Amino acid sequence: MKAGVLGIGSALPDHVITNAHLESYLDTSDDWIVRRTGIRERRHLNGQVTLTDLAERACIDALKDADRNPADVDQVIVSTFTPDRICPGMGPELATRIGATMSGAIDVNAACAGFVYALDQAAALVETGRARCVLVCGAEALSRFTDLEDRGTVILFGDGAGAVVVAGVDVDRGCGPFVLRSDGAHAGLLNVGGEKNVLRMEGQEVYRHAVDRMVEATAEALKRASMTVDEVDLLVVHQANERIIDAAAKRLGVPDEKVFKNVDFVANTSSASIPLALHHAEQQGKLRPGMTVALAAFGAGFAWGAGVISWKERVHATA
Repeated sequence: MKAGVLGIGSALPDHVITNAHLESYLDTSDDWIVRRTGIRERRHLNGQVTLTDLAERACIDALKDADRNPADVDQVIVSTFTPDRICPGMGPELATRIGATMSGAIDVNAACAGFVYALDQAAALVETGRARCVLVCGAEALSRFTDLEDRGTVILFGDGAGAVVVAGVDVDRGCGPFVLRSDGAHAGLLNVGGEKNVLRMEGQEVYRHAVDRMVEATAEALKRASMTVDEVDLLVVHQANERIIDAAAKRLGVPDEKVFKNVDFVANTSSASIPLALHHAEQQGKLRPGMTVALAAFGAGFAWGAGVISWKERVHATA
């Protein structure tokens, strides 16, 4: 029995922050932002809808897509470092809201790499028989920790949520190997803290590490799966900015037509970015059942990871 991704859902806030809005009070321009990041707009919570509200919508849609009931869920894993409150975590409330009242529920924090870490945990629970069905949700509200006066960061970040259902299925690949790594020596280059408790980043250094580490981890994950990059149907990396995505794809040798990007209208949503990208790719017809997907993410910590999955792989027919 393998762990397979069976369903997906996502949710974005209605409140849109365009580059034109940032132009109105910052020393920046739409052209400058697009050239440096590829981002044209981002979504922010407006103080009425909570992050848990977004996560709830994403999870309900994922369960419906997977044709699973809330009662089927054994574990809920929420990846976030921007929850509605520090304690308790989002997991228990989210599980209750969606009706998974008998499930376990936890939050994990690996910053922008959190969804990849959570997906690996979900697959391990299923493959070892400790769970039959796991709901994994990446949900972030980076607007809460963004310095609105800092041109270098306010242009980059948005809010959103995405979720997948992982369950045991009789398939060939399902969720393949994951490679997870960390290096705490560089924590000061990207963190939230200080007197203002806002996100600060050394952009050039983070860029270099992000590209190098995601490329290394993806190459190793493919090697562990006994696959070549030519066998990848779609590459979905953390949507940090377009330059990082393009640089990683080029280094890996993945052609443009196999690289999915939605950073232009969602911006960097941290650990929500990969499930959001997967859902949008499917909605646009670029991700279909049985396709092989390489995932990679890099975040503060530093923490990073990559994995290879078969998307909604069809279950073998029984004799």
